[in-house]
Amino acid sequence: MNGKVLLVATVQSHIAQFHRPVAKMLHENGYEVCVAARNNLAEKNGLRIDFADKVFDVPFDRSPFSFKNISAYKALKKVIDDGSYNIVHCNTPVGGVLTRLASRKTRKHGTKVFYTAHGFHFYKGAPIKNWLIWYPVEKLMSRFTDTLITIADEDYALAKAKFPTNAVHIHGVGANSEKYKKLSADEIRALRLELGYKEEEKLLLCTGELLPNKNQLTAIRAMKKLTERFPQARLLLAGNGPALPQLEEEVRSLGLETNVVFLGYRTDLERFANIADVIVSCSFREGMALNIIEGMMLGKPVVASSNRSHRELVVEGKTGFIVSPSDADGFAEKISLLLDDSALAEKLGNAGFERAQKYTDNAVRIELEKVYFGSEREHCQSV
Repeated sequence: MNGKVLLVATVQSHIAQFHRPVAKMLHENGYEVCVAARNNLAEKNGLRIDFADKVFDVPFDRSPFSFKNISAYKALKKVIDDGSYNIVHCNTPVGGVLTRLASRKTRKHGTKVFYTAHGFHFYKGAPIKNWLIWYPVEKLMSRFTDTLITIADEDYALAKAKFPTNAVHIHGVGANSEKYKKLSADEIRALRLELGYKEEEKLLLCTGELLPNKNQLTAIRAMKKLTERFPQARLLLAGNGPALPQLEEEVRSLGLETNVVFLGYRTDLERFANIADVIVSCSFREGMALNIIEGMMLGKPVVASSNRSHRELVVEGKTGFIVSPSDADGFAEKISLLLDDSALAEKLGNAGFERAQKYTDNAVRIELEKVYFGSEREHCQSV
């Protein structure tokens, strides 16, 4: 082994969903990969961390004000102090703060600390309280960070200008190019039938944890107007979370029980993305929207809310459309346009496919290798 790397996040599902490409790259470079996060995998319908050499269950709480994080800090510090890690790579706001505090001692002895910002909570248009709380915290923590990895252009520009650390930019976490492969028209027809949908049905896919920030309410409300023109349209909502009862009540109140399908948490989303006519996302805030990238990799047009991630991914009128997050009528109008005009939908989908290539796992792997080993390899080549 060339060394050891510890990946840290608040919950293990974050590592399982987003850090397989990092782990694969590290293993192929001869590194042992360990994970420290709270075990929440039972909530995620079979999601697994089958790519780590060792997994530590650390009882993080997502709330920065929870007393549970005192125990989490102590447990994490022991893992870090005892582990002899070359690199500690942390993620998520709470996990990132506690990890950098817990790594101060080992950092003095040569451990490098990386932090990936999956979307700062402070951004253009964010509530003032986000700036008052999280901006000073992240600026302070950057002093205990060797490399700050950003995945959004806006975050990179801010970090580069304001934070006293080495800030770099990569194109997301790397979408799975093995799973997200375009199918032929015949394959899509067969898959639709297998999953229980008719060829003539218009299918929209909206993926994300059922939370207020993901704003599935707007997608549901857009369906009310959309079904006036397309009675057989179906909105497929993939994900689980605490907002489920509210969303179900909204569906009932609008009489959309046959038009909105709650898929729950799925580990085979590529099948539903392949049969979808349009990918929809209404979230208020995103770091880098993996669901949008995955849809684009399959050649699907996108209708998405205006936030920093969506504006970076979706080129208005060329790969999809951008709509205000709460504008249900605007979503219905743009989705209708795509469902009415298959040639336009195909044109936008093809352009999105080309744009998505720099966000694939293969492309991001090259960027990650430069972050981890760039200066080391350049030095070796110059000797």
